[in-house]
Amino acid sequence: MSVSSPAATLGAVHTHAEEDVLCIPRTTIFPGAVWHGLVTRGLERVLRTIRAASEYRPRQLVEDDPSQQQVIPYCIVHHPEDDTYLLTRRLRRSSERRLHNLYSLGVGGHVNPGDGELVDPIVGGLIREWGEEIVCPSRATASLVALINEDSTPVGRVHLGLVFLVEPEYGSVSVRETEKLEGEIMTLEAMRRHYLSMESWSQLCFDDLMAGAPARAERSPLVVELPPAP
Repeated sequence: MSVSSPAATLGAVHTHAEEDVLCIPRTTIFPGAVWHGLVTRGLERVLRTIRAASEYRPRQLVEDDPSQQQVIPYCIVHHPEDDTYLLTRRLRRSSERRLHNLYSLGVGGHVNPGDGELVDPIVGGLIREWGEEIVCPSRATASLVALINEDSTPVGRVHLGLVFLVEPEYGSVSVRETEKLEGEIMTLEAMRRHYLSMESWSQLCFDDLMAGAPARAERSPLVVELPPAP
């Protein structure tokens, strides 16, 4: 997953020590048995729980604390015109050292306090991250299609992924921070050769996309219109 250090407000630069991120206690989001992997049901309940019980905490205190789940909007970019997707690879200058050189199907990051000043924090964080990480010539529609909880890696066990399928109206996207990421547009079949080198979240998303995630976007409980990102 892309867990870069986004700014609290667009254009600002913060270190991890200065950044507050949206979190929810693990026992609150998982009141019963903890599910692992990618789930496509109960999305509305999880959204309600996050909105009611989440709070901002210093990133430096929760980065290695699995009792707090850091909320991550995670965007899978799909081009409906030719059924292709954006695949990125994290370069050495990326802020998340634990994910260097791994491939990712998703882009996104933490939700910061400034994201919730005018809109739902999840929506605000999604819009900001989209503009910071992606170049897109047109408007795009982001539909929540799944949730990810993956405890097998140090990164995964402290983050809760909200997976959005993002479809531009026209044109192909590209990565903005080319010093941190390299991107390529390809079909799912073509990117299969990179599967073993993907981040764990991306492997889960790849399997889900092959199972028909785009069809579920029409029933999404949260749809966000993203502005062009020139």
